[in-house]
Amino acid sequence: MTKSALQIARAAYQPKVPAALKGQVTAVDGAYTQSVADQDEIKKLFPNTYGMPIITFEKAKEAVSYPAINVGVILSGGQAPGGHNVIAGLFDGVKAINKDSRLFGFILGPGGLVDHKYMELTADIIDEYRNTGGFDMIGSGRTKLEETAQFDKGLEILKQLEIKALVIIGGDDSNTNACVLAEYYKANNAGVQVIGCPKTIDGDLKNEQIETSFGFDTACKVYSEVIGNIQRDCNSARKYWHFIKLMGRSASHIALECALQTHPNVCIISEEVEAKNLSLDDVVTQIATVVAQRAADGNNFGTVLIPEGLIEFIPAMKKLIAELNDFLAKNEAEFKLIKRSEQRNYIVSKLTKENSALYASLPEGVARQLTLDRDPHGNVQVSLIETEKLLAEMVGTKLAQWKKEGKFVGKFATQVHFFGYEGRCAAPSNYDADYCYSLGYTASCLIAAGKTGYMSSVRNTTASADKWIAGGIPVTMMMNMERRHGEMKPVIQKALVKLDGAPFKAFVAKRDEWAKKTDYVYPGPIQYFGPTEVCDQPTKTLLLEQGK
Repeated sequence: MTKSALQIARAAYQPKVPAALKGQVTAVDGAYTQSVADQDEIKKLFPNTYGMPIITFEKAKEAVSYPAINVGVILSGGQAPGGHNVIAGLFDGVKAINKDSRLFGFILGPGGLVDHKYMELTADIIDEYRNTGGFDMIGSGRTKLEETAQFDKGLEILKQLEIKALVIIGGDDSNTNACVLAEYYKANNAGVQVIGCPKTIDGDLKNEQIETSFGFDTACKVYSEVIGNIQRDCNSARKYWHFIKLMGRSASHIALECALQTHPNVCIISEEVEAKNLSLDDVVTQIATVVAQRAADGNNFGTVLIPEGLIEFIPAMKKLIAELNDFLAKNEAEFKLIKRSEQRNYIVSKLTKENSALYASLPEGVARQLTLDRDPHGNVQVSLIETEKLLAEMVGTKLAQWKKEGKFVGKFATQVHFFGYEGRCAAPSNYDADYCYSLGYTASCLIAAGKTGYMSSVRNTTASADKWIAGGIPVTMMMNMERRHGEMKPVIQKALVKLDGAPFKAFVAKRDEWAKKTDYVYPGPIQYFGPTEVCDQPTKTLLLEQGK
């Protein structure tokens, strides 16, 4: 493998870790826990792993010898910067337990466990991937571990390889599945511990014990660099409005963090749109108003940040999509017989009055996406809707109308962008390199302590790394019951942007000023070498949440 100069230099980087993880550790039980909601139902579903205490690790007063242990690891779901360092921390941790311990990686996600596809991860393999981005060491996949047949099939290979603990690195769904697996193996005395690690660039897997999901820091820094570059170009040419869609279907944490880092003229926060019951036209009017105000000052340029999942948060659009799903499911055969040029009018004629008017107002391309791009369950694939084009086109239509009425005097030309995959496999920032390595090492400590059904937790990460607090949190503590595919299921509660939270309040305090002025910030690329205030800065979100 040919390596770049940065890869070679980063391979030598030694991640910073909490002081408690240097040397032997001991597990200290904290408060006993209960689920965040629906306590009776969750307790009934998880009788063996419910109510366990929060764990904190401290330096051990005396040395303890442990037998060698075989451990399995799975990368699950979408990629996030730092995954390789979680595995490196886990590897170093299990070797510290006993030098004869072994680590096995299951290939291409949870499917590798079920299909018995694996490889042993040795020191030479691990060293190739330290401090690198991506999940290419063992690959990832989206197979859901939900059925007992899968659990039993996985147990066959775990027993064959004498694996006593399995670490699942994933987001809220993957860690929910990890908890279900932990419960099943405990109930059946399978002798396999299951530990989770919090991963997702979207930032929606967090709570009091899990300060942030890994990868969020790096992804936001990558996106913010490119947004800053666009804003510099925007301020140089002074002739385009850039509509930039950012990853984050279920929550707007990425858009909010990038706004705090770059000071765009407009940033839409999906959670606010839903809370205020705004219509699509309200959002369009809000953006058009900023464009018109800047044009009045002679500034026919600007930037708009848009969360990927915005459409699902607009109540009227949610109703339209629900009716479309039902209608097309029942009338699919008839719809396919309609000529393509007549499909739009056909849909308009069949919907209820309110939804028909909204559908008719949509640009042709987006209207077609809502009727054609459907997932295996028959639902609209919202992530494929080009919201950035939708808003750019609808703002243009509104401004053309305002021009006729004398309300808009400027010019309006647009460029559209979607930043998604660009941020998922970046080389991790120092923060993510340190945090991920610590999460992996902490997972090995949870294994040594005999725990199962826990998620690795590293807290106090706005302080210097030696003051970070390593421990574990029972996954059941984060759960509630939600309707999934028509039935109630236990899932980890997603963390949405809190409208009364410090990060959103800080944004609100500045957004009117950013709308009018050109107050762009250009963060530049991630810095790996140099002064700590440049290289080790956590996200603005985390600093604000912790009052720093």
